[in-house]
Amino acid sequence: MASSSQRADTGEDPSEAGSTGFPDLGDSIDQVTFEQILEMDDDEDEREFSKSIVYGFFEQAEATFKKMESSLQKGDLAQLSSLGHFLKGSSATLGLTKVKDSCERIQHYGAHKDESGTVDEPDDAKCLHRIKDTLAAVKVEYADVEKTLRRFFHDQS
Repeated sequence: MASSSQRADTGEDPSEAGSTGFPDLGDSIDQVTFEQILEMDDDEDEREFSKSIVYGFFEQAEATFKKMESSLQKGDLAQLSSLGHFLKGSSATLGLTKVKDSCERIQHYGAHKDESGTVDEPDDAKCLHRIKDTLAAVKVEYADVEKTLRRFFHDQS
């Protein structure tokens, strides 16, 4: 299966292929996954179902980021791993690839593993530092997809 970045490189305009017609989202949002959510809408103009899922994710992500910050301050690697796993699943459901990948790294670091989750990392301080850096990055990635999705749903806030 081609990665989202490979699909973005094809030069195809997805709106010409019968998709929903929103702009190329690059590697931040997997268009195929997101369109599967959109297909569940009863009314393509209102998009009540998909909008409720996406906006529910916004609330969930904001709350989870706060919990991550708190757990980071406490040095609670197990909780950070659990929160990373939780947000990874939610973001994967919507096709938010960069957010999902960063959350997976947080999950691994919290479990005393390297970025890939395959090599043990026994140093708590090193794991916490990596989580701190990754959490900062995922918040930027989240802000980017939130802006894109709010624009898609015609939300000017």
